[in-house]
Amino acid sequence: MTGWIDAHHHLWDLNAVHYPWLMAKGVERFFGDPSPIQRNYLLSEFSADAQAQGIRASVHIQVGAEDGMVEAQWVQSVADANPHWPMAQVVFCDLTAPDLMDQLDAFQHLSTVRGVRQIVGRAPGEDAQTGTNALLDDPRFLTGLQEAGRQGLSFDLQLIPELYEKTARVLAKAPDTHVALCHAGSPHDRSSEGLSEWAKNLRTLSDLPHVTCKLSGLGMFDHHWSTQSIRPIVETCLDQFGAHRTMYGSNFPVDSLYSDYATLMKAYAELIPEEAKSAVFRETAKRFYQL
Repeated sequence: MTGWIDAHHHLWDLNAVHYPWLMAKGVERFFGDPSPIQRNYLLSEFSADAQAQGIRASVHIQVGAEDGMVEAQWVQSVADANPHWPMAQVVFCDLTAPDLMDQLDAFQHLSTVRGVRQIVGRAPGEDAQTGTNALLDDPRFLTGLQEAGRQGLSFDLQLIPELYEKTARVLAKAPDTHVALCHAGSPHDRSSEGLSEWAKNLRTLSDLPHVTCKLSGLGMFDHHWSTQSIRPIVETCLDQFGAHRTMYGSNFPVDSLYSDYATLMKAYAELIPEEAKSAVFRETAKRFYQL
């Protein structure tokens, strides 16, 4: 494998950008204990691991910085300083903000920006505290989603299965905004019944032609995952979205809490049929993020 693209990863320099969630000490998160990744994670480390597995380009996804623009400008500076590593980015933007147009205009001045992300749902327990699910009932969110599409920006969607149906109704009203479904839609109940219900509900999103699925972050709800444990998720996504609407993402360094990069790629290489590899590991992300 060579020339592949990692369509979902993070980087952080704790001296350059402030991440409140990352610096919180002794706080257990839905994805586990973050203490092993409470350190700088720079392009040199990520690209060394990824390149060894045939990755040659990537997409940086915003990761909860205190100031989304500061993070975006820092990512731009990293990309500018490393022209040998093609990297696009998805930035944080509050689509309900009164100055949304100004924010989107400012982001458009950064050559690496391809889309925006505003998390709708992370995990049931955390969502109850953050209230992010309420975005789906806010008419400003839909208006912002439509505006992002008008400006040629995609939207990275992170949510949980309980929100699929309501989200699908919102997305159907923004058909010109290309949507990337992060982490296969975060199927957090990994029982056979849970995965069956997830697969059934996933149809509400996969039936929308402007939604593309990311095979990423599958370790966050299965810290002891194996190739076999994630098999039904990978197979369901490929069945519903097709390889042309499915792309690979490592979600590193978060998913480095559960495995190394080589182990992750080996699992996906085994699960994804040979005829689908070119699309899942390269072509879908290349097209979606204009790499």
